[in-house]
Amino acid sequence: MENWVRLADAGDLAPGSCREVVAGDRLIALFNVDGQFYALDGVCPHQGGPLGKGSLRGCVVTCPWHGWQFDVRSGQHQFSPTVRQPTLPVRVENGAVLVNLAG
Repeated sequence: MENWVRLADAGDLAPGSCREVVAGDRLIALFNVDGQFYALDGVCPHQGGPLGKGSLRGCVVTCPWHGWQFDVRSGQHQFSPTVRQPTLPVRVENGAVLVNLAG
């Protein structure tokens, strides 16, 4: 079952930036990579750092707490093939960025 929730206006998140958003009971990390939006579960699996408050370079976010890095397109950890951060489907509709919380 789909559960699309509005996270932001597309114009409020410039290319190359990220933001932390609360949606329902979840913390979501929202990213704009060259005009394409991506969303990850916002809690880093290492020690709970806020991925949405990290730094985004290209398509890789770095957790601000301990430097863990993930590809925001796939959730893949940059150094460990067994670690993957959950991704969420994203779409832009009428200028609004929506995420499907049902995954």
